[in-house]
Amino acid sequence: MPIWATICLLSSSITVGIAERALKANRFQQFKLWTGATILLGLEFLRNTAIEWRHLINDFHLTITTNLFGTTFYSLVGLHASHVAIGLALLSLTLALGLRGSMQGQGRRFELLAWYWHFVDAVWVVVFAVVYVIGR
Repeated sequence: MPIWATICLLSSSITVGIAERALKANRFQQFKLWTGATILLGLEFLRNTAIEWRHLINDFHLTITTNLFGTTFYSLVGLHASHVAIGLALLSLTLALGLRGSMQGQGRRFELLAWYWHFVDAVWVVVFAVVYVIGR
């Protein structure tokens, strides 16, 4: 079970929250640091997902067409992973703007992105329960 990936993703909710508070307090160095940490944790989640998929496909020949579990698994996890990728793209853009010094006064906008990230994390808890706990 992808415990490490789950720890990384749920931890990223903490780091994005710290980044949000730092931006609202005009602590831009901390904002950049914690946004970068959030991105790294999200990338680690996606890396672990890719490793798991490769393992399932190569070693167990589980694909989206194998059976109902394969269809459900790849659909749920894949849809979630695509939302993580979208969040990472937005966080990366935000970090780039922060590195340029263009994030002053953008606390409310970043708060919306943080809420999106928290939602993606919360959805993962449901996906994890359905796929890895109930599905086994």
